[in-house]
Amino acid sequence: MMRIRRLSLLEGAERAEGLAVIIDVLRAATTAAYALHLGAERLIPTESVEEALRLRRLHPDWLLMGERGGRRLEGFDLGNSPWELRSRSLKGRVIIHATSSGTRGLIHARRAEEILFAGFVNADATARYIRRREPAEVSLVAMGEEAVKPAIEDELCAQYIGALLRGEKPDFDEMRHRIVAAPSTSKFFDPAQPQYHPEDLELALELNKFDFAMKLIPDSPPYIVKAYPSQTRQR
Repeated sequence: MMRIRRLSLLEGAERAEGLAVIIDVLRAATTAAYALHLGAERLIPTESVEEALRLRRLHPDWLLMGERGGRRLEGFDLGNSPWELRSRSLKGRVIIHATSSGTRGLIHARRAEEILFAGFVNADATARYIRRREPAEVSLVAMGEEAVKPAIEDELCAQYIGALLRGEKPDFDEMRHRIVAAPSTSKFFDPAQPQYHPEDLELALELNKFDFAMKLIPDSPPYIVKAYPSQTRQR
């Protein structure tokens, strides 16, 4: 019988075992899913900005995508925003992804045997992939804000995926209402914080938009690719 654990923040990523699902709805996992959907070959998550810049120096043709404090980093090609990707041609590109929370969680989940990246946009595909894998243990890690403060959207996404794994039917409409009404998401409507687009919130809450999970391949450096529920290997 599958054991499902709920964990949070960077500490939770470090404690994750079995098959770990790193969850960052706003916005790293959502942005990663859109980048892959738009044709990116793979995404390389990084722990630090310094590591991202080091990889760029080694591979000048790779794109830099990321944020600190929600803002696009100086010298980066893309911010951590699905809305900003909407008109970009990413076919065949390799993207270095550096964020305050989600990509750091992927790197810190070193005890896990397999690692997935998820948000609401690929929640069902993630659950179906996990059921096909039939792991003894699943660790659902809600990464939160800056990986140090719980975020309602990540906690509810972990709850949603956990419910699917138990064969339940979670109420996404109720979850969506709670997320939109939460004080933490008001920044997406704050003119003083233009790095947060209201469209990002809408895109992140488009349930099951994509039919693929996102899997971390443990290479050097590790990278994220699409993983379909009908497969047990990367595509």
